[in-house]
Amino acid sequence: QVPLVESGGRFVQAGGSLRLSCAASGRTFTFSSYALGWFRQAPGKEREFVAAISWDGNNTYYGDSMKGRFTISRDNAKNTVYLQMISLKPEDTAVYFCAADFPGTLETSRATNFHEYDFWGQGTQVTVSS
Repeated sequence: QVPLVESGGRFVQAGGSLRLSCAASGRTFTFSSYALGWFRQAPGKEREFVAAISWDGNNTYYGDSMKGRFTISRDNAKNTVYLQMISLKPEDTAVYFCAADFPGTLETSRATNFHEYDFWGQGTQVTVSS
């Protein structure tokens, strides 16, 4: 069973908005104890850090090109993390993945390294047309 399931990806015009969701599936891990992150990967490119959030939602961190356009949030009661994206650009086109990292405190050097994350979803495709 996949521990995280992303949804919300779709085709959108440049300048548009999307909200991605990522829900914990089953009882693989205690969602509220983990920091959550979003990464993306475009064809032929390396996986790129997008955003991360601490276990309690009080601390967040973003990749440079996402600051001011993307917002990460979480609802521990629903075991779900969100990524609100506005002012989308064609270069935002990628498969977006969510991931969970223990411990749940947010350390920026750790949050940006996808090797640190313990659980992953299968990804959701976001396509932004010009």
